Amino acid sequence: MTEALTAPHGSDGEALFPASLRPPQGSGSDALSPGEINWRFRVPDGRRIDFVDGRCGPQSFVAGEDFGDFLIWRKDGFPSYELAVVADDGAMRITEVVRGQDLLLSTARQLLLYEALGWKAPAFYHCPLITDAEGRRLAKRDGATTLRTLWAEGRFEEAWKPPG
Repeated sequence: MTEALTAPHGSDGEALFPASLRPPQGSGSDALSPGEINWRFRVPDGRRIDFVDGRCGPQSFVAGEDFGDFLIWRKDGFPSYELAVVADDGAMRITEVVRGQDLLLSTARQLLLYEALGWKAPAFYHCPLITDAEGRRLAKRDGATTLRTLWAEGRFEEAWKPPG
């Protein structure tokens, strides 16, 4: 168990789910209802996930190195972010997704879920995050300055000027 506390981390500092805590392959059971336990998606270790982001260009992540097994269903009865966005995008037949650059690695996980579900993945575009004067990302929960205020202060003048 102490291995989990010192597990290797991916390139972005993410703790990888320790392989020592994985149940043996094939030991799980099918369930009609997820019940009150956490469910993880077992990543295919060593599998390279490549995609082209509309802004960031070619991306490549390795399952088991850059990210590990990840939660898809929470014991409180709700899907994880990863599963929820894939299910929503698939149900709505979304063809293009725009998210913050902080979610670039999540796209690799989501592509594995699209594949597992047999769905075509959308195109992705990851925007830079808007930050405050100190460089912290804006978050309502932190009482961040609103976009309206930043706009009024002229923070976006350069970004919104027409070319030429």
